[in-house]
Amino acid sequence: MRSSFGRQALAMVWDFAEVNPFSGQTGDFGGAIEWVTRVLSRESDAHLNHGHAQQADATVHPLPDDSVSALITDPPYYDAIDYSVISNFYYVWLRRALRSLSDVDLSGEETPRDREIVVDSTTTMGHGKRDAKFFETMMREVFQHGARYVMPNGIGVVVFAHKSTSGWEAQLKALIDSNWVITASWPVDTERPGRMRAIDSAALASSIHLVCRPRLGAVEFQPKNQTQISHNDNVGDYRNVLQELPRRIHEWMPRLAEEGVVGADAIFACIGPALEIFSRYSEVEKASGEQVTLREYLEQVWAAVAKEALNMIFEGADATGFEEDARLTAMWLWTLSTGANGNGSGKSRDEDNEEDEGASSKKTKLNGFVLEYDAARKIAQGLGARMEHLSSLLEIKGDKARLLPVGERTRHLFGKEEAEAPAAKRKKKDPQFKFDFAKEIGESEEVGGWGKKGAPKPGSTVLDRIHQSMILFAAGRTEAMKRFLVEEGAGNDARFWRLAQALSALYPASSEEKRWVDGVLARKKGLGF
Repeated sequence: MRSSFGRQALAMVWDFAEVNPFSGQTGDFGGAIEWVTRVLSRESDAHLNHGHAQQADATVHPLPDDSVSALITDPPYYDAIDYSVISNFYYVWLRRALRSLSDVDLSGEETPRDREIVVDSTTTMGHGKRDAKFFETMMREVFQHGARYVMPNGIGVVVFAHKSTSGWEAQLKALIDSNWVITASWPVDTERPGRMRAIDSAALASSIHLVCRPRLGAVEFQPKNQTQISHNDNVGDYRNVLQELPRRIHEWMPRLAEEGVVGADAIFACIGPALEIFSRYSEVEKASGEQVTLREYLEQVWAAVAKEALNMIFEGADATGFEEDARLTAMWLWTLSTGANGNGSGKSRDEDNEEDEGASSKKTKLNGFVLEYDAARKIAQGLGARMEHLSSLLEIKGDKARLLPVGERTRHLFGKEEAEAPAAKRKKKDPQFKFDFAKEIGESEEVGGWGKKGAPKPGSTVLDRIHQSMILFAAGRTEAMKRFLVEEGAGNDARFWRLAQALSALYPASSEEKRWVDGVLARKKGLGF
C-alpha cells in the first residue's frame, strides 16, 4: 500500500502487492483511518488561535501596508513542478465536497493557472511564454508586495529547494531586486528519506531557508558585536563590499564548524551573511559607475567561501580564479574530510559504498569519492557549479553522486572523450586500484599525434591540467610530464601549483591521487618553477 504520487505524476504501476484491507496489520484500511483520526484528535485539543485563509494573487495581495510581522512562504521551484496541473486531480473532488462550506470561489471547472509563476516554455500566456525572465519578473512583483505589507522590523523566510543553479540565482535576484536584505541561509532537512520519491533516485533531502528583512528601515544584528546596521536605499561601493566579504566569511566559518555545521551545509550557511553585505544596498557600483550584477558578486562569494574552507585545513589557501570544476572538487573532498554527507559520513574509493541496483537488489561498489546526492547538489549550487556541465568529472546514480577517480578521466583528458573509462584491475598485494595507463596513454598518443618525444595538449581548465600531470606521473612518463609542464606551459600558471597544493591536503592520505599529486609537486623545484 503506497502513496499515489511518488513523483509529480499519477504513474501506472504494473507490479503491486495485494493487501487484505481488514487484516489488522500494517497497510490495512483501519490503520489508514487511525492515522487521520489521531491527527484530528491532536489538533482539536491543541487550543490554537483561530487563523484566517484567503485566496489571492500574490502579486496584488490585499493585505494593508505594514500590517504583518512575518512573511513565510514556500514559493514555486522554478521549472520543477507544474502545480496547477497536479492540483486539478484533487480539485475535481474538493470542489464538490467544500463548495457549500468554503468562502473561496470554487465554481471554476479547473484551478486558475493563467498567472501561475513557474518556468514552462511549452505554455504561452497573454504576454508570451513563461520562461526564466517571466519567473524572475513575477517573483520580484510578489516580494515587492511582501516588502510593502511586512512591518519595517518584520522578517521574511523563503523556502527554496531546486536542483539547478539557475533556479537558485533567479530566486536570489528576485528577492534582492524587490527591497529585501538577505541575512541568513540555512539548509534544513525537510524531506523524509524513506518517501517513495526518494527511493533509488536523485531526490533532494533538504530545503534552503532564506531569512530576509525589508531593506527600507530594516535593522540587522551582527552575530559577533551585536551592533545595529540600518539598511538604506542607497548605492554601495564595490570596493567596500569586497573588503568586508572575507571578514564576514572568516567570522562565520569557524563559528559554524564549532556548532557542527560543516561541508555542504556550511557553504550555504555562509551565503546568507555574504549576501547581506551586497543586498543592503539598492545597487552596488564599481568606481567606473558600472553596476555590479548578482552573478558577478556570487563569483566572489564562492571564492571567499572556498578559500576559508581550505584555510581550515592549511594556511595560505587561495581559491581565487579557479573554474567551477576545481571549486567543486576542492569542496567535495573537504566535505568528505569533515564527515558531513547528508545522513552519513563520506566515503572514498577504498571504503564500501554500495547502492541498490533496482529490483534485483544487487550490490555494486562505487569507486571514487561518493557523497549523498543532496549533499553534492548543495555544494554545486552553493559554489555556482552546474553539475550537468561536468559529466566528465562526476556521475549521478540513484541517490549517490560520485566524483570520478583521476584514472577514470584518462581517455577524456587525453583526447578520447567518447570512449569508455579505462578498465581497472586489482593487484593481490596492493589495496589500491591500478589503471592500465600505458595502454590508455599509448592510444591517446596515436590519436593526438604527440608521440614519444612530445607532450599532450593542456586541458581546458586548471584541474584538467593537474589531472593530466598526475596521470603522466602515475604512468611513469616523467619526460612527457616535464615537456607538458615546461614546453606546453601548463606549469607556468600559478593557479596550477596553488590547486595542486590544495588537492594534496584534501585527498585522503591512503589514496592514489594523494601519491600522484605529491609526485608532481615534488618535481616543481627541479623543473624551475
